[in-house]
Amino acid sequence: MLNLRTRRLAVYTALLTGLAQAASAAEILIADEKSQPESLTLAPGGVLIVGSASTPFVYKVRRGSTAAEKFVDASAEGAGTFFFGMLADAAANTLWTCQLTPVPGVTPVKRHTALRGFDLSTGVQKLRWDLPGDNSTCNDFSVGPDKALYISDTANSKIYRLPAGASTAELFLEDTAALHGIDGITFLNGTLYVNNVISSKLYRVPVDARGKAGQPVEIALDQPVKGPDGMRAANGKLLVAENGSGRISVITVNGDKASVTVIKEGLKTPTAVEPAGDTIWIAERGAGKAVSIPMPK
Repeated sequence: MLNLRTRRLAVYTALLTGLAQAASAAEILIADEKSQPESLTLAPGGVLIVGSASTPFVYKVRRGSTAAEKFVDASAEGAGTFFFGMLADAAANTLWTCQLTPVPGVTPVKRHTALRGFDLSTGVQKLRWDLPGDNSTCNDFSVGPDKALYISDTANSKIYRLPAGASTAELFLEDTAALHGIDGITFLNGTLYVNNVISSKLYRVPVDARGKAGQPVEIALDQPVKGPDGMRAANGKLLVAENGSGRISVITVNGDKASVTVIKEGLKTPTAVEPAGDTIWIAERGAGKAVSIPMPK
């Protein structure tokens, strides 16, 4: 009986390895069902890194394991501290994170947020930049063709730019009409795209020869998305987590128009996607899990 159980355990573990086989989806419980994983990223070596919107921790799951280990502990930052965006920048050996800490005794709720960079191997802090203002929401980021980090501030309708090697970010774009609710941000074929979790719209941000941002251009979708959240580029398309509909969609952009193809439904508040070869990792916030599905052909 013991040998049979051992064999069954080995088979089960094999199905949950770092980059899951295309034939079956992996599921990893991040601490507990209330951990609310908001964003995730894949580091070199197949290490999955996941932030929590309900705890002051960033977790990592080693390739071949289903156990989440604490990687970053921000419990000393103040009561209620949690994390949004996660991005492994392998070229800079840096894990970029968005840390949010509520301002105590304030109604309505306000938060002070910080961009924090940690060594991908050790978790030692390399950089911290506090977003300006009494209330901010560092949400997500993307590394551009210029190697700079572009950061979305949902509460203030802003995008910041952190040049490579710099310690302080600069304002790149502010647009209260289009960016009030900015969430996901990514580059596709060298072009910057952002989505809006409030208006459920997708925008292209034009950039001139001097590197200056222009007014966002709305991309007309052939079918609506609901609550677009985390967004990444893969295989010439955009991958989007729709937290309002429980879906993962692939968006094919053609100029100022785009087609939407739903590839996964029935998720509990998906908030992030991470392409990894033939796999897409998903932060399923409502279920307290990181799950994976096959990458569409």
